[in-house]
Amino acid sequence: MTLRTVLATASGVAFALWGGMTGMGRQPGPELSVGAVAPAFNLPGSDGKSHALADHKGKSAVVLAWFPKAFTGG
Repeated sequence: MTLRTVLATASGVAFALWGGMTGMGRQPGPELSVGAVAPAFNLPGSDGKSHALADHKGKSAVVLAWFPKAFTGG
């Protein structure tokens, strides 16, 4: 393998990973207005389980989400 082939392959893999992480190429979801009903969804949790919005219907819930490095230089 030549250096050019290795670099081209590595850059292609890096671009594919970046596109996957940023959602590049996906159509944005519907824009919701304040008070609108949330669309049904099902997402994997950090606990390894699958969580659906319907599982929480009729229950009170508090959602706390943050990114520790948001708005910092670190």
